[in-house]
Amino acid sequence: MTRVAAVGDIHMGPDSQGTLRPAFETLPDRADVLLLAGDLTRHGTPEEARVVAREIKDLGVPVVAVLGNHDHQGDRPDEVTAVLREGGAHVLEGEAVVVSASGSRIGVAGTKGFGGGFVGRCAGEFGEPVMKEFVRYSRHLADGLRTALEELREQECDVRIALTHFAPVPDTLAGEHPEIFPFLGSYLLAEAIDTAGADLAVHGHAHAGTEHGMTAGGVRVRNVAQPVISAAFHIYDLGPEGTGRGGANGRPQ
Repeated sequence: MTRVAAVGDIHMGPDSQGTLRPAFETLPDRADVLLLAGDLTRHGTPEEARVVAREIKDLGVPVVAVLGNHDHQGDRPDEVTAVLREGGAHVLEGEAVVVSASGSRIGVAGTKGFGGGFVGRCAGEFGEPVMKEFVRYSRHLADGLRTALEELREQECDVRIALTHFAPVPDTLAGEHPEIFPFLGSYLLAEAIDTAGADLAVHGHAHAGTEHGMTAGGVRVRNVAQPVISAAFHIYDLGPEGTGRGGANGRPQ
């Protein structure tokens, strides 16, 4: 059994130093990996990233993260990424990493993702250049996720996980105003996940959303935005070879 701890949208700043560390320090006894689903900072500054880095440093379990839109706000995502990596996190954008824990090989493919909406109510690559650029950017990031998941097929992983900030399905947006669904996620992410295959998809971003969802291809999706899970993290149990035993249900911690 692989135990996956996950949380997103922790929005840390200087005044929040130490708030998550006590819970995170319990992870070696409870989980095999910690996933951070973006919006780790408030305004995307290196100073805020250093707060996050101190929370996750030397936890005793691998930490894998993606950035969110807040982490881009300061227009310094490369610096934010560098600080998080110095703290020990694997920060992914169209990349994959395999971590080993408790005898399991856990493959994680990650991207921030982007918006655009969902089937039947989505933006199209048509019209003004800025609109085409919007959709192309979303497609580019989804393609990076698909490629990264496909790379994990060659890695003999026990489980494969798709980690994003934006939502791949509308299910986990239930509770948000429907008018803003196009800004909360894109069906292109779900297409990438279903095409390449995964045992679990984890995202954040939708603070008023719902935890549980599923892609059209049957991949379980979990919204781990901290306002949704109301905990330092949730733990999801995945059975051997991705059987998903335990139903990928969350246990708050």
